[in-house]
Amino acid sequence: MKIPFSYNIRNLMTRRLTTFLTASGMALVVFVFAAVLMLAEGLQKTLVETGSYENVVVIRKAAGSEVQSGVDRLQASIIETQPEIAIGADGKRLAAKELVVLITLSKRGTNKPSNIVIRGIGEHSMTLRPQVKIVQGRMPRPGSSEIITGSSIAERFEGGGFGETLRFGMRDWTVVGIFDAGNTGFNSEIWGDVNQFMQAFRRPAYSSVIFRLSHPSQFENVKQLIESDPRLTQEAMREPEYYRKQSEMMAKFLRILGLTLTIIFSLGAVIGAMITMYASVANRTAEIGTMRAIGFQRRSILAAFIAESLFLGILGGIIGLFFASFLQLFTVSTMNWQTFSELAFSFSLTFKIIYQAIIFSLVMGFLGGILPAVRAARINIVESLRAS
Repeated sequence: MKIPFSYNIRNLMTRRLTTFLTASGMALVVFVFAAVLMLAEGLQKTLVETGSYENVVVIRKAAGSEVQSGVDRLQASIIETQPEIAIGADGKRLAAKELVVLITLSKRGTNKPSNIVIRGIGEHSMTLRPQVKIVQGRMPRPGSSEIITGSSIAERFEGGGFGETLRFGMRDWTVVGIFDAGNTGFNSEIWGDVNQFMQAFRRPAYSSVIFRLSHPSQFENVKQLIESDPRLTQEAMREPEYYRKQSEMMAKFLRILGLTLTIIFSLGAVIGAMITMYASVANRTAEIGTMRAIGFQRRSILAAFIAESLFLGILGGIIGLFFASFLQLFTVSTMNWQTFSELAFSFSLTFKIIYQAIIFSLVMGFLGGILPAVRAARINIVESLRAS
């Protein structure tokens, strides 16, 4: 004979307070577990979506990032002549020589300094990044001390707003436009004319060359041509792959940190669930003896108590995920460990995280209920009825 699940629900409802406290403890653990995974996912999503599959980034070999890279003018000219580069509507190759440097800006309200990416852009930089849209003002004029700032910079940093002035590279720069790049890392950058930036920062070389392939399947061919050319010391990567590598170290750190915290918190939640279930067994000794006397087998008793514990786990998991989902409304910032610049991004909840959180909550419920369930299944019929 099987014990109906409605029996378990009635028992849990009878012990409303302990049921609520146990489920709340599990919900807190699931919330922390999901929040850290969402943080790491949001970081990777922001950086990976920054790149386009059709675009290729060329940087110095072993540089790791554009900040550490160098491409001199001759090498940039050679790279621009690759036949695999797509031709734009103006009849020119869709390639851009760019400069990336770091400056320090103060945050609004706190004056706390933070590193910011300054990107010198070329004629086709905007064409190569169609996700970037000017939402206020206009593009900077070539050869001028005008800049545009990402929406995150404009909102969070002194001097980054429309019409304001920033001073770096021993020059004053006027913000003539604000751009929005969607859910990408470009929102945390400042853009301006590459030649003006090279003069201001006294840089003789570019940081990278970005170009669009005329067909995505030509990547391996152009990669081999660039990396085997004795005149070049650069390597080529698809843009999403380049930005994925930028996020690996930080995302790995967040996941390890989250796993450590989750293990610590989950021990408390499991112990709490175990205490709750042991108390339930103690309070229902006579009831369990009666059920055994009328024909319910040990495995049915075992399954019933495990089902109660699993229900507590899944309830806690759903509650934890519910509150974790609201984290998507918040934007946080951290340091990109590859470029040492600040990067703003949002929490991201995916089906994979939901799946992992639910499985994790069920595991907590099972571990918290298995020993009390075994204890309940082993109760002697005669002794339990005598105790009543």
